[in-house]
Amino acid sequence: MSEQGYGDFEFERRFVVRDVPAGLLETTPALIVQSYLLSDEGYAVRVRAQVPGVPAQVDPAADELALLEAHVDGVDFGAITVKGPMVAGTRYEAEREIDPTVAVELVRRGGQRVAKLRHAIWLGEDGWVIDVFAGRNAPLVIAEVERGGPVTDLAIPTFAVTEVTVDPRFANDALASRPYSTWADDFAAELAARGPTFLTELGTNRRVDI
Repeated sequence: MSEQGYGDFEFERRFVVRDVPAGLLETTPALIVQSYLLSDEGYAVRVRAQVPGVPAQVDPAADELALLEAHVDGVDFGAITVKGPMVAGTRYEAEREIDPTVAVELVRRGGQRVAKLRHAIWLGEDGWVIDVFAGRNAPLVIAEVERGGPVTDLAIPTFAVTEVTVDPRFANDALASRPYSTWADDFAAELAARGPTFLTELGTNRRVDI
């Protein structure tokens, strides 16, 4: 439960990223491999297995399950999460920790998988994570900021090229079933044609150089 008493609701904003300054990224990010046992119109059931630190130079083309198996001895966290659809930066997300061994076995046994390296950084007033996706979703990079309440009046780093908070294609459960690699060229053309967009109903956005 958040400190503000919002229960299992999460508040976040997400951005497609390019050209992150190298010094911001961790040398040993967390490896996250998650399996979606159900995913339909924003509703999802997810199992996550996480390794606290791996070399950042993993093979981005490696299969999601192969990445987990390569680091399975380091898994120290597991969780199962129930999610609802995203609405303007707010999403129901009830997460419960489970035994890491059980999490690994569930990920092994089925569902549609996503793998990513997660870098945690601090920018201005907010903690951010930068997720570098691997496997079928490489070379996608997403920056995400989360707060205990609505993410308003946000300072957005210039390496965040466009906001995808409410774009359902970029939800992890959607990426599990329709990987970014299958439509990356189409998205690049779309972005070039329309230009970047950012939510305007959540206060004032400020662009900041990092």
